[in-house]
Amino acid sequence: MEINEMHKTLLAGGLAALMLASAGVAIAQQAPARPMRADADGDSRLSQAEFVGQRVQRLTAIDSNRDGSVSADERRAAMQARRAGRADARFDRLDANDDGAVSRAEFDAAREAGREARADRGPRPMRAHRGPGRGERGMARMEARGPVAIADVQTRAEQAFARLDADHDGFVTAAEGRAGRQAMREHRRERMTERRAAHQAQRQASPPVPASE
Repeated sequence: MEINEMHKTLLAGGLAALMLASAGVAIAQQAPARPMRADADGDSRLSQAEFVGQRVQRLTAIDSNRDGSVSADERRAAMQARRAGRADARFDRLDANDDGAVSRAEFDAAREAGREARADRGPRPMRAHRGPGRGERGMARMEARGPVAIADVQTRAEQAFARLDADHDGFVTAAEGRAGRQAMREHRRERMTERRAAHQAQRQASPPVPASE
């Protein structure tokens, strides 16, 4: 049993990249993409309860000590649990006969599926290395600001819903969601431009530091 568990851990990590391509295509072919993940009743729009609930429930689930807030340690534990779950799922997809080990035939079949998926997608553009991943950056921000109060997140989610609900009918459609995301991106670009301009002006206004003699 321990040997099988060790095999699962080692092989799941080594085959992660291989399975991402093939599994992603398979999932896309088997089920149509839902326009909004929080659309629990499938009516192609979000009520306030659905919109707010998806944010609050995610935090409530990882609030292990039930104190109404999520600490950096609780978020880190949740991330580790998700990674372990994804590794187990990848291994289970490879282990076609459920014997707790991946045979050469199973490995080759998964590799061939990955090649076919990559061929269908065509070449992927090269991406520049941007330092720490999104999860690591998120953890750094989480630790810097301290615990997150779930009640505060609920209040902000309710305010965000009100902004997105352009026709004030109590629901957010996919079109309203796209319009809201576009407006947010434009707002962020404007803020970035303003910060850069202010930084440039500050640099120009600052007198040069004389060289030490």
